[in-house]
Amino acid sequence: MTVDPPVVPLRTADFDYALPTELIAQEPVAKRGESRLLVVEPGGELFDRRFADIVEYLAPGDLLVVNTTRVRHARLHAARPSGAPAEILLLHPAGDGRWVAMGRPGSALRAGKRVHLGDGAEIETDEVLEDGNRIVRFVGLDAATAIARFGQLPLPPYIERAPTLDDENRYQTVYAEREGSVAAPTAGLHFTGPLLAALEANGVELARVELEVGPGTFKPVEADDPALHPMHAERYEIGDDAARRIAAARQRGARVWAVGTTVVRTLETAALPDGTVKAGAGETRLLIVPGYRFQVVDGLLTNFHLPRSTLLMLVSAFSGVERIRAAYDHAVRARYRFYSYGDAMLLPRPR
Repeated sequence: MTVDPPVVPLRTADFDYALPTELIAQEPVAKRGESRLLVVEPGGELFDRRFADIVEYLAPGDLLVVNTTRVRHARLHAARPSGAPAEILLLHPAGDGRWVAMGRPGSALRAGKRVHLGDGAEIETDEVLEDGNRIVRFVGLDAATAIARFGQLPLPPYIERAPTLDDENRYQTVYAEREGSVAAPTAGLHFTGPLLAALEANGVELARVELEVGPGTFKPVEADDPALHPMHAERYEIGDDAARRIAAARQRGARVWAVGTTVVRTLETAALPDGTVKAGAGETRLLIVPGYRFQVVDGLLTNFHLPRSTLLMLVSAFSGVERIRAAYDHAVRARYRFYSYGDAMLLPRPR
């Protein structure tokens, strides 16, 4: 009689790893598209390639799904009445010209308090929400003008420098459309227009979806049990064209490749039992951990993620905990560049 092995509970510590700080990419590679690509085959074989080699792994008829969100200039530096600094990160509109925002220090953003942007422009906190976020409104000018005049590109917290003119281009994908995110869907940063054209010339189709990346993407899991982590919400939208392309790809037996974990969460949230997805807009709080059964995605392009993060748990669910652990160990030894401006991994699943 065959006895199934005991189920071992997941622990957040299972997704920890040691990373030398010098491997955290502080700048993009000199030229877009020239990153390295670690290919992790379903059997566990690892291949060190260049990103342009991705054309060898996507077959004619495959579908590549990208997240077209654009990063908003959402970070505003302000001053308290005392002259001490304050910082606001705009998350999304709340209606009536108001915004949901994060900020620091919290004492400067209590209800009724104002901080100064400059030239008579101010931000006033109307309400403190249960999750610690604020509802704020602009005084002296409207939100669009404030963002255009005072907003900065919000680089990730592990990039220890101010944004530059180069970031204005390199921290956006070449196919970015509508503003809505406070972080880039970084797996897509590697693509160039000519590379996308080469893929389409080879018969690879492209579908566009949108997920507004929120600051929770950088939040480490603090609970010992990942299931207890309060997963952040992110807004998404899948158009009719994208839904039709996904359905057609599955009908013809082609692979659906997700460019980034944001696309994975979008498609799996909207998945129907037959593996197609429904068009429409919504909000996802989907936490994907090992044991999750994927409904739509057959292949994943992703960057290297932070230890103890929900994103590392997602890729481990996709390709297996031990396989991803071995891939990360290899990437550290081989001096791959990590995180948003770092190198990429390609994770095909068995057909």
